[in-house]
Amino acid sequence: MNQLNNDQLKVGLAQIAPVWLNREKTFQKVLEYTQKAINERCDLVAFGEGVLPGYPFWIERTGGAIFNSPIQKEFHAHYLTNAVQIESGHLDQLCVMARENQIAVMLGCIERPLDRGGKSLYASLVYIDRSGIIQSVHRKLVPTYEERLTWSPGDGHGLRTHALGPFTIGGLNCWENWLPLARAALYGQGEDLHVAVWPGGSHNTQDVTRFISVEARSFVLSVSGLMRSGDFPPETPYLSEILGNSSEYLANGGSCIAGPDGKWIVEPVVGEETLIIAKLDYNRIREERQNFDPAGHYSRPDVLQLTINRQRQSTLKIND
Repeated sequence: MNQLNNDQLKVGLAQIAPVWLNREKTFQKVLEYTQKAINERCDLVAFGEGVLPGYPFWIERTGGAIFNSPIQKEFHAHYLTNAVQIESGHLDQLCVMARENQIAVMLGCIERPLDRGGKSLYASLVYIDRSGIIQSVHRKLVPTYEERLTWSPGDGHGLRTHALGPFTIGGLNCWENWLPLARAALYGQGEDLHVAVWPGGSHNTQDVTRFISVEARSFVLSVSGLMRSGDFPPETPYLSEILGNSSEYLANGGSCIAGPDGKWIVEPVVGEETLIIAKLDYNRIREERQNFDPAGHYSRPDVLQLTINRQRQSTLKIND
């Protein structure tokens, strides 16, 4: 059993390629990398956006905006079949692994929740604590550009932080990390360890990771997926159309870690499937908050306040 060490936290960033659009095989890979993090005595392991079962790379390569397209309907049905339904126990094995080994998990997945009928998809960020309990499921507030052709807009229910040893951890999906008010919602809840998950792209992580760390005076983990042309299973629908319009990398990774002073602890790692490991020292946060604390002494709640609606949205309210 792994024991947290006072001000120290050991983290693992699992930069992996999914077995694309295959939930069961990708989940086995998630378990494999979680075990690697356990073997390294990590307190937390994090995975990229939508890595289970994969990012919707087909949309811009197969005419995703064509209305009533048979291709898009076929892909949607396939994506739904392989998406995660937490209520059906799809993450139970990971929760058991977390509990038995006292490791926290931050997992990006494509969710088809029953509370929205089970037929629409959300890019969700799931936090499993060290006792194996799912503490939050944050559904991406605004899917980005072509993502809106397959993912639905989420809500504020998962805009929450959680205690992990001395740290307060929170996270956002991909371009949500550019949303000032989404970040402020987490800062106001005491966040000092921010997990930014991405489908993969150093062009994003090399800038925003350090920016958030300086703005928040927090540690920032950017964890990305990876997708190379050779990572697609041969049975992928319309594979020739997808690869025919693609370069070698559809997602090149770029996972990295910045300290609360904005300096790199781990610079962006590109093109490599790997488990990135680092030790974080909580005292560095105390030091950097001396001159700037965005939710504390450097705030003016008498002038500026943020209101968050954390109700889980649904079309149905049942009064029995």
